[in-house]
Amino acid sequence: MKVTTFNIQKFGKSKLSDPFVLKTLNKIVSRYDIIIILEVVDSSGDSVDTFLEELNKFNKTHHYTLEISTRLGRGNYKEQFMFLYRDGLVDLVGSYQYKDNQSGDEDAFAREPYVLHFVHVLAVLEDLVLMPVHTNPEDSVKELDKLYDVFQMKWKTDNIMILGDFNADGSYVSDNEMKTIHIRSDENFHWLITDDVDTTASTRNNNTYDDMLKAVVPDSAKPFNFQKAYKLKEEDVNNNHFTFELIFNHTYQNVITELSLSVFSAFISAETLMYK
Repeated sequence: MKVTTFNIQKFGKSKLSDPFVLKTLNKIVSRYDIIIILEVVDSSGDSVDTFLEELNKFNKTHHYTLEISTRLGRGNYKEQFMFLYRDGLVDLVGSYQYKDNQSGDEDAFAREPYVLHFVHVLAVLEDLVLMPVHTNPEDSVKELDKLYDVFQMKWKTDNIMILGDFNADGSYVSDNEMKTIHIRSDENFHWLITDDVDTTASTRNNNTYDDMLKAVVPDSAKPFNFQKAYKLKEEDVNNNHFTFELIFNHTYQNVITELSLSVFSAFISAETLMYK
């Protein structure tokens, strides 16, 4: 099974109006069994419905179902987290929108985490909780640190993954600041790639925004360069980051269930968790 996050960068009607972009997005998304799309900005919801319809037309052998968060954000600008998953492979058994109203620290997140709880039909994992986030760049340190308080608040399971746009590199989070963040300093959290791995699709930078944190298969995390695979130019899909993939075999099931926490992060494009 493959799980990923994908920040499609202002996902809405304008992006889907280009047939080439739509076809390319269908090809990328169809690689995965569960995909979380970040930065859905269409308040009408029309682009979400259109994409689900086109995705299911594109896929002849399996069917995708959709689950989407409320509109999140401060002020007029809002985003949503959109989950697409193959309903023949996993069952959605719960969802939870984090309430950012903790006494003394209200509104800690620009976009509150939206948490979904899945059960794998083929029982490779007993269950899987996915918690996507999209931090505000100027508040990345605070928001990343606050995630430490969020991950245990809903379901009691070892199989928890925090994923999304962490904005945890470049000018947003310094090396010294990174050391103070709980999910970086706590040994129960494991970063799958080093900070010098470039996960951005832009040719103008070299930043590790797409960090997947998980401690199951050492050295298995690697980027999927969809530009190279599909012979795309940077401007073809107007997207900033590569897919990231992580492999789990059936033999690792016991290791997974012993973990107290599993976390990985992404930025733009797809970060992937694979179970074979």
